[in-house]
Amino acid sequence: MEVQVGEVATQAEQFGLLHLFWIASPVVKIVMIGLVIASVVCWAIVIEKFVTLRAMRRSTDKFEQMFWSGQSLEDLYLTLGPRNNKGMATLFMAAMREWKRSQQSAMRAGFQGVQMRINKVMDVQIQKEMSQLEQRLLVLATVGSTAPFIGLFGTVWGIMNSFRAIGISKNTNLAVVAPGLAEALFATALGLIAAIPAVMFYNKFSSDIGKVAARLENFADEFGAIISRQLDERA
Repeated sequence: MEVQVGEVATQAEQFGLLHLFWIASPVVKIVMIGLVIASVVCWAIVIEKFVTLRAMRRSTDKFEQMFWSGQSLEDLYLTLGPRNNKGMATLFMAAMREWKRSQQSAMRAGFQGVQMRINKVMDVQIQKEMSQLEQRLLVLATVGSTAPFIGLFGTVWGIMNSFRAIGISKNTNLAVVAPGLAEALFATALGLIAAIPAVMFYNKFSSDIGKVAARLENFADEFGAIISRQLDERA
């Protein structure tokens, strides 16, 4: 009985993940290591994006509360000052700086030019904010689309080696074939482990960034309307 238990334990160790890695061929090992590294990088990006988007939402909510509190644009501009603003606050500060540079204009044509310049400044700032938020999302998309195929490559290579070993040994016993097949399929499993979270979080972050972009664009339209009214009053 004790001998049987020992044999079962030995067989379990032979099919352990670490053992499967050590018995793999060099090519399959490289594939496995690459997939593990890709998975770690993806999770680092996921954590960073969670923190960044959370900070962006908090900053935007806080700024909207201040903007619609009733204080004047000048007071809000002075309140925000040169601090490290994010998102909507950055948009507002860029527009206000352009507004202040153009306040000396007194002709209607000049006012119309001011409106266009402010709108352009806000559009450019929105693009900058989106570019920063979208950084490294391409890594998630790339891992999500390629990791399964890389894992499949490792599996095919491992199966080829298993069949070659069968041909050399001329032994089709399952106990001989199974470790090689398990090693090969382990590569596919690692590919899926890397790809599935990458795809899921890429879709989530793309949706979240789209919502941030919509909020910034809505604010740009609202702020542009406020500036337009002030320009009409001065004309």
